[in-house]
Amino acid sequence: MARQPYATPEQLTAWTGQPAPADAERLLARAGEDIDSALLTAVYPVNDNGDPLDPQIRAALADATCAQVEYQLVAGDDGTGAAGQWDSVSIGPVSLSGRSSRTSTTDGVDLAPRADRVLRRAGLTPGCVMPW
Repeated sequence: MARQPYATPEQLTAWTGQPAPADAERLLARAGEDIDSALLTAVYPVNDNGDPLDPQIRAALADATCAQVEYQLVAGDDGTGAAGQWDSVSIGPVSLSGRSSRTSTTDGVDLAPRADRVLRRAGLTPGCVMPW
């Protein structure tokens, strides 16, 4: 059995305060791949399917995934990473300008700053040791 997605379209709606886009499941799956890349060295208990056992870890992964989708939508990215570098993007009251090649991880994933903070607070980023 395959690992369940970290977040649902309903969780994305709750996170962003906006209706989930029509392709929310695809965007969440792609964002989950980005989160997986950020977690390559994370250690936490999982079930036989690779799903986290701890409810706090599950919640952190869902929040980080939603933050990643939110970031990609604001940046005009469709989840492919092709628009990972933005130049003058505006959506509602949010406006981004300039170009950025900064990534929050060393493996080339353009991780959303909010996603990175969620993972750090949960102790899931490199250098964090959790008392499992």
